[in-house]
Amino acid sequence: MAEKLWGGRYSKETDKLVEAFTESISFDSRLAQYDIQGSAAHAKMLAKCGIISAKERDAIVKGLEAVSKEIAAGTFVFDPALEDVHMNIESALTKRIGKAGEKLHTARSRNDQVALDLRLYLRDNVSRIITLICGIQKSFVGLAQKYHTDIIPGYTHMQHAQPVLFAHHLLAYVEMFERDKGRLADSLARINVLPLGACALAGTGLPIDREFTAKELGFKAVARNSMDAVADRDFAIEFLSNAALIGMHLSRVCEEMVLWAGSEFRVIEIDEAYCTGSSIMPQKKNPDIAELVRGKTGRLYGNLVSVMVMMKGLPMAYNRDMQEDKEPVFDSVDTIASSLAVVAGMVGNLQLKEHRRAKFDGDFSYATDMAEYLVKKGVPFRKAHKVVGRLVSYCIDKGVEMYHLDMQTLKQFAPEFDGDIYRVMDICACVSSKKSSGGTAQKNVEKALADWKRKLT
Repeated sequence: MAEKLWGGRYSKETDKLVEAFTESISFDSRLAQYDIQGSAAHAKMLAKCGIISAKERDAIVKGLEAVSKEIAAGTFVFDPALEDVHMNIESALTKRIGKAGEKLHTARSRNDQVALDLRLYLRDNVSRIITLICGIQKSFVGLAQKYHTDIIPGYTHMQHAQPVLFAHHLLAYVEMFERDKGRLADSLARINVLPLGACALAGTGLPIDREFTAKELGFKAVARNSMDAVADRDFAIEFLSNAALIGMHLSRVCEEMVLWAGSEFRVIEIDEAYCTGSSIMPQKKNPDIAELVRGKTGRLYGNLVSVMVMMKGLPMAYNRDMQEDKEPVFDSVDTIASSLAVVAGMVGNLQLKEHRRAKFDGDFSYATDMAEYLVKKGVPFRKAHKVVGRLVSYCIDKGVEMYHLDMQTLKQFAPEFDGDIYRVMDICACVSSKKSSGGTAQKNVEKALADWKRKLT
């Protein structure tokens, strides 16, 4: 039976059901190396301030290194009776080095200790996720470069709207993920704040040096209020919010992959390595990876809501409810990391199917260009819009394409039409005319590709 490190005040053993209900070692063991990192820095600070001796510091640091190696090797046995990662490591350390281990918890509490561990964990993983986002951006840029002259229908309301370069469409997602990177990078400023030294909630009367600990651990700032230091989970909620947004963007990508790969659209071919088959229908090639990523967005939203609801009614300062923050954070990290990696691979291996003029037949996606043609001839836009709308209706009734109408017929709708209108109705001309900043013209897209390749190198 493991002795509780807080058991001095208690005369009864903890009920087994309570032990099982309150333990967190089954999931917070993944914080072990961060807990050791924080404990080593804390020991060095205690020695610097004369609270423990240099000999005790060295014994603690050496003992923690040994425990760290056991954990890394998978030989360390975590005991649920010791509740959490902090007490498991402290207990193992004390067994290994004796009384010096009992001094490690001086001037700290599990309240500021767990806040420290979670911040260290998120600091590492936010940086890792930023790198993974760069990876998916490179996949999109690579695919855009491969098909930089190909044209596809652009959609609004899930209907053909105007033709765009396939590369332009892909680079829209690169922009989307760039915002995700920016939000994550911004969040590091709020993650990278040292809570250690706040102790349970009020600080300590011992002569500690929090700035020294912050420097040891690479924190840019020290939490200014001891109560806020242990009660704050805004940094975790901010990460969960950012993860939910990334999940939304991944889901939108995957939704398009699923649609575009279908026989109704026939826009792309997803590589077989990123598909699965049917147990009953031999012909099926299912976009299961895209569907699974799309589905996992729900759990990312759930993780965010779970922690926000858990925190919404908590009084100052630390409350045990806050133990419920870790599993959602861990799950969101794992979900986002795996989703980014698999979608980057899927996008990097996509193939664009051959496109012909027939893809645009009957959709009148050059209609806006015709209206703008009339505007250039001095026709007010609203009148030009109405003229082209009537032309579209006429062509639908007659079952013909607008570019098959003779000039005499076109002039019946607007005398400003001239022979050069037929070039305006060419799909390639529609695309090349969109030279406004951020538009789909080839020159714009080539510049954007060059900029992104340079930025992501």
